[in-house]
Amino acid sequence: MLGVMPQAIYEYIRDLIDEGMIQASGRGRYEVTREGIEWILQNAETLDNFAKHVRHDIIHQISVWAAITDEDLKAGDRVGVYMRSGIFYASRRQTSANVEVATDTPKGEDVGIVRLDGIIEHSESVVQVCKVPRVERGGSRNVELDKLKQVIKTVSVVACVGLESWVSLKMNGRVPDLYFGSREGAVDAALHGIPSAIVIVDEFFTDFLRQLEQADLSYEIYDLIQT
Repeated sequence: MLGVMPQAIYEYIRDLIDEGMIQASGRGRYEVTREGIEWILQNAETLDNFAKHVRHDIIHQISVWAAITDEDLKAGDRVGVYMRSGIFYASRRQTSANVEVATDTPKGEDVGIVRLDGIIEHSESVVQVCKVPRVERGGSRNVELDKLKQVIKTVSVVACVGLESWVSLKMNGRVPDLYFGSREGAVDAALHGIPSAIVIVDEFFTDFLRQLEQADLSYEIYDLIQT
C-alpha cells in the first residue's frame, strides 16, 4: 500500500531495534520499549504537526490514481474499484471501495480515478517454496521432477533462484516467470494475492523464509531433493 518493499521495512525495524526504540516479542512481532515511549512523548507535538502535514499537504495532492476499466465509463461516474490478479479494476459493480471516474474511458484502458472512499479488499496468497540442491549435490539431476510438476500446476507465477532451479523447471517444460529479482517478485505477487511458487537452491532457502516471515506471508515448503 505504501509502495515500500518488505525488505526496506525490515531494515528500518532493525535500525529501531539497534537504537533501543522497539524490541522483538516473537516471530514477526514487536513492542515499543520504554525508551521508545519516552521519545514519542518528547516528540509528540512534532509528530502531530508532521501527521497534519501528511494529511493536508501530501495526501490531498495525490488526487488521481490509475485503474483498468472493466466496462465503458464516463467522467463523473461513481464506480467500484477492486483487485483482480493483482491489478486494479474499476466498474459499475458495487464493491467495498468507491471512486469517481476522472475522464471518459472505454473498456480495457487505463482510467484516472479520484476521491477514494472505503477499503479495497484483497487477500494475500500462500507462497509455495520448492527447495532443490546445488550442483555439487546433484543439482537438477537430484530433483523430484514429478513433485515439482504438481506444485507449479497450482500457481500463476513461478520464480526461481539459481541455475539448478531454472534447469529443473526447463526439464518440466516450464520457463520461469521471474529469474532476476525473483525473491522480491514472488513476495510482491503473494502480497497482491497472486498464487506463486519459487524454486530455490538450498543455500538461499533459509534466508528466503526469513524474508517471507518479515512480510508476514504464509508459505508451504516442498523439499524436492531426492534421498
